[in-house]
Amino acid sequence: MTHAPWDYLFKAFNRVNYPDIFYPILVLAIVLLVVQVILYNVRTRQLHRHAPLVAMQEWLLWTGVITFSLLIIEALFVWYFAFVLATIVAGLATYAWIAFRRFPPMIEAYNEHLRRTRFFSQAKYKHPEATIRPSRRRRRRR
Repeated sequence: MTHAPWDYLFKAFNRVNYPDIFYPILVLAIVLLVVQVILYNVRTRQLHRHAPLVAMQEWLLWTGVITFSLLIIEALFVWYFAFVLATIVAGLATYAWIAFRRFPPMIEAYNEHLRRTRFFSQAKYKHPEATIRPSRRRRRRR
């Protein structure tokens, strides 16, 4: 380090100025972008019946696509390192907000709905003859 730390924020983000972190950030952004798309496809197929979980996966997908695409663009078009750092911080903060603030109340409400539905379904068919239709003869006699 030959400059003050804040001076590095306004240097071009390229392999000359940042030889130790340029390629790792670029490669990691590409890999994480591909992993994010694959993960979205797999998880939405697994969770297609659970709307809040699919919505969360969609939010995570778009957050990942935006964050990692911006990192790739900033590396290829040589932006200041301050923008790269801001993109990483904003992306991670958005991921944390989605995972810990936005969706947990929705998922908890959905789980409660599933528990309630399951309970009433079990109560409805609790009696052994609840699923057996009475014969026509029995219905006419009554």
